[in-house]
Amino acid sequence: MTFEKDIKDNQLNWNDRAAVHLNSKFYDVEDLITDSNKISITAQHDYDVVKPFLPNHNLSGQDVLHLQCHIGTDTLSWKRLGANKVVGLDFSDTALDYAKDLAKRAHIDIDYVQGDARFASSKISRQFDFIVTSMGTITWLPDLKDWAQSIAHLLNYGGTFLIRDDHPILAALNFGSMHVTSTYFNDHTDTYDSDSSYTDSSEHKIEHTTNHNWNHTFEEIINALVAAGLSIEFLGEYDKTEWKSLPYLRQKDDWFILPKKYPHIPLTFAIIAKKMV
Repeated sequence: MTFEKDIKDNQLNWNDRAAVHLNSKFYDVEDLITDSNKISITAQHDYDVVKPFLPNHNLSGQDVLHLQCHIGTDTLSWKRLGANKVVGLDFSDTALDYAKDLAKRAHIDIDYVQGDARFASSKISRQFDFIVTSMGTITWLPDLKDWAQSIAHLLNYGGTFLIRDDHPILAALNFGSMHVTSTYFNDHTDTYDSDSSYTDSSEHKIEHTTNHNWNHTFEEIINALVAAGLSIEFLGEYDKTEWKSLPYLRQKDDWFILPKKYPHIPLTFAIIAKKMV
């Protein structure tokens, strides 16, 4: 089964989203440019998870690849967190134009590559010490076999991979309630139309409204990474997230959490894998 039309629909949708996100408070681009010490919230949360698994518990000397980098706010942050060389990859040419301009205005050297994350190794000819993808990423990929193999190919021996993302249970809840209303397993394409995004002031601003999503279970994610030759080092589940993925969530500091009256469920997860052989 091919998904070329679905991917093209998503690409057009994310081209529209890029302009909306660039001007949102959610991404806070101007503050990121003017404050040379600022780190995006997502990148900081990612770093807190992966730091114990990095050599010397930091990014010093590490070459980093950021998959599905969008407009580059997290990508820029990885450089500020101490990475050596940083490369970002995304399928949206519009998002990458903004990412390049962001890096230029912040006086940070980052290379950007356009491509499908599933086939990143066909676009990039070098290897990396650390590869990261985070928050709202793999739901836009119909399958993970090529994705995992590409990651394994692009990692140096001893290198580290981190994915931190929405917990797959949220898709079964349809990101809308505490009741299961959708299939948990990746056995269908979830297609829907929306003229807004998850950021502030986005209502009615998306012209290409069609979205296609795929839910990936831990079984699928972990088995794909293991089949690609990677070693699973860590799996974490967390009752907090960076965005209002359920209508009941309330903001607390840098997180959104469920109020105490609701049963606590995982909202995000993290998996860390290593290339050992």
